Amino acid sequence: MKRQQELMEDGQPVSWFKSPWLYVECYMYRKIQEALWLNPPINDFDVFKEGKTQSFFESQQAIISLCTHLREFLTSVDNPDENQLYDQFLKYVQVSLWGNKCDLSISAGQDNSQKTSPIESLSTLQRFILVDDSDKVWSALTALWASGGTEKRGARVDIILDNAGFELVTDLVLADFMVSVGLAKEVRFHGKLFPWFVSDVTKKDFDWTLSQIVASNHRQMSACGVQWKRFMKEGMWSYHDHQFWTLPHEFCDMAADAADLYSTLQGSDLILFKGDLNYRKLTGDRDWEHTVPFARALRGFNPAPLCSIRTLKANVQVGLQPGQGERLTSQEPDWMTNGKYAVIQFFCPRREQ
Repeated sequence: MKRQQELMEDGQPVSWFKSPWLYVECYMYRKIQEALWLNPPINDFDVFKEGKTQSFFESQQAIISLCTHLREFLTSVDNPDENQLYDQFLKYVQVSLWGNKCDLSISAGQDNSQKTSPIESLSTLQRFILVDDSDKVWSALTALWASGGTEKRGARVDIILDNAGFELVTDLVLADFMVSVGLAKEVRFHGKLFPWFVSDVTKKDFDWTLSQIVASNHRQMSACGVQWKRFMKEGMWSYHDHQFWTLPHEFCDMAADAADLYSTLQGSDLILFKGDLNYRKLTGDRDWEHTVPFARALRGFNPAPLCSIRTLKANVQVGLQPGQGERLTSQEPDWMTNGKYAVIQFFCPRREQ
């Protein structure tokens, strides 16, 4: 708050209507958590748990479909070639992308679960991806294979999680695929220290989801859960949290405000940032021109190659082609907030330099 106070004009107090929305929105969720922490025995209570649980169970058929697709590919295709792996990788990245539509913080209590088969919907959704750097993400991962010589070297991938429920399952499926086919040797999941923006993943949500998947009476879904528990036990997967993720700071401030976290991310070969809040923090939640390059909007945040995977639900979007934003505005004035459009935006500091 002191930092925000210094930014106010004429010494005005920090306020809901005059301070940056990113700051006051984060402040609100911290006040909710403060109220709980100050009132044992409910200090561990997740006020958003019911909504997250309901969203998970109402997405069961979609989860079963996705788990079945993954297990059938991994068990039925012997020694897939690189083209087959690339095709499957694109599918799982896009499923993770559209899974980001399941965001309880903007649903106003409406049903936001996934009812249809996510794989079957991909072809119809393709035209709504405004920026698709999937090929660059693939190149970043497979470049490590080439560097390993005859022994293919898998990457360390960090996934900065967004929503619990169906979206988390899509992230787990993508991580399973990357580890199982050798694209990644390690996946580190980063979640929130406490309930945040209604549906964001906490450690309890992460563990609960794995347990629910294992306990499923559907064979393929349960098989995924067993595999995921094994990944966790053997250290190929791990869960991490840090207080920085529940602070209002832009990511360009991470090196100064959370040097330990920034240093940790520098050890990654690829960082996947899921969702809208992460995108707002990556770009400073500023009113950028739509044609401003993604690299410029990051303003020096470059711990490692990174990719933002988000459906648009906030008034910020960079990296578009000239005229693209204007055309969208004329056709659909709410294109940046209706969750209909999406981006997969990649940045590699070494390549940019």
